[in-house]
Formats: sequence, C-alpha cells, structure tokens
Amino acid sequence: MKSVVVSGASTGIGRAAVGELVAEGFHVWATVRKQVDADQLTADFGASVTPLLVDLLDHDSVRAAGARVVAAGPLHGLVNNAGIALPAPLEYLPIDVFERQLDVNLVGQLLMTQVMLPALLVDPDSRITFIGSVSGRIAGPILGAYSASKHGIVGLVGSLRAELAPYGVRVCLVEPGVIATPIWSTAAKAGDEVMHVIPEGSTRYREQIAEAQQMAANGTSGLDPRVVGRVILRTMTARNPRPRQTVGRDGLVIALISRVLPFRAIYRITAAKA
Repeated sequence: MKSVVVSGASTGIGRAAVGELVAEGFHVWATVRKQVDADQLTADFGASVTPLLVDLLDHDSVRAAGARVVAAGPLHGLVNNAGIALPAPLEYLPIDVFERQLDVNLVGQLLMTQVMLPALLVDPDSRITFIGSVSGRIAGPILGAYSASKHGIVGLVGSLRAELAPYGVRVCLVEPGVIATPIWSTAAKAGDEVMHVIPEGSTRYREQIAEAQQMAANGTSGLDPRVVGRVILRTMTARNPRPRQTVGRDGLVIALISRVLPFRAIYRITAAKA
C-alpha cells in the first residue's frame, strides 16, 4: 500500500483529498492541528489514515511528523494543502500578521517538503503537489498578503520541480478558483479581528473591504472540494501528471486573462474604486 501525506486534512480540500486517496487504496498520513480532528479522521477512515498533529507555525511539530513518516518507509506523495487567509489593506496590515501569513502558506510548505523528502526520494515514482490559488496568478485588493504567499508558492514549485527532476520526483501545482471551504468564513473572521485594531484602515478602505467580505460570502457557493480532491488524486496516479493546472471555470478564466491580456488591462480590471 502506497502512502501519501496530506497537510491541512481536517476540512475542505485536504479532507476531500484524504477521501479520494483512501478510496483509491492509498494509506494517508493526515496532518491536523487538533486532537478532535485526528479522532474524527480515525473514526471515518480507520487504519487507512494515520493522523499527525502538526501546526506549521510550530516547526518542531513539523520535524517530528517528518521523522515519523521517514521511519515508516518510502513515501509516494506529499500534498501541501494547509493554509490560511488573513485579509486586510496592506497599508495597515500589522507586520506580524503578514509574517504569520507567509510562515503558514510559504515557509511551512517548504519545511514540510524538506522533512518528507528523505522518504519521497526512496520511491522511484514520488510526487509533490502544492495547492496554490488563482490569487497566485492575479492579485487584487485586501487579500495582498494571501496573494503574496500564493505567488511565492509558484516560484517555490518552479525551483523544486527543476531541482528534483533528476531524481524522478514530480512536482505539481494545483490552482483552484472559488471552492466552498471553511477558509472563507475563517478569513472573514480573521479580517474582522485585524481591522478592529486599525479603525483608520476600515475608514479609508471601506468599500474595498465590503467587496472582499461579499466575495467571502459568495465563497460558500463555490465548487465542491471533492472536485479538487479528484484533481489531487490524478497528480498522484497519472503516469505523467500536469505540472500546473487550474480548477473551476473561474480558475480557467483567470489563467487565460493572466496569459493573454497586457498588464495595463489586468491592472484596470483589478484596480478598486475609491
């Protein structure tokens, strides 16, 4: 039985990926931050899933998870899915909040990859899949920190793909559009907490914040996470998986816009109205 590590497996895309992989016969190491989520995974999937308590802000927990997986033997795949969104206008975004955004969505992804690579390099057909976002193609207002982290993932994936190619490790990037996951409600709550301490930002960027909040509300009507889960499964099973692919009609449209339109046109589309 081949094994795959999935980070951020408690809800949303991560949870969907676990379900798809288990149904295909994989054993899954699933990282979660809370014991209650670990218990739920065990109840739902039994021995097919081994939960790992990991917080990407706690590097020791990441290293401990890596040591446990490496000790268990070869690893077929790693799905770097865990992430957060911390919205606020960049002018007022506290630097510690910006750092936390990058620490989870970018630094944590690299550390997770580093600690799992010894096991991945043992499997002659191993894969690493990063879950990016269409925000890594076009950045808009209020989600600047999140977009910065997802643009960073694009660069990270590109370099890893080049560096690991001689050793047979395939590195893929999946970029979903709007998916109905808890990240939207969590992001809205996090944004409210940030803006509470910077009221002047709430005044200057009132309309842009309102639009971002509406977008978060619309996120509940996005695609089912299982759609992304099936794409992730293909990156783990296809003979020659696509290196980079979007998910959803909105993802496809944004990908086309980012490739076809000149930068001035893109700037006009994304520029908020004061």
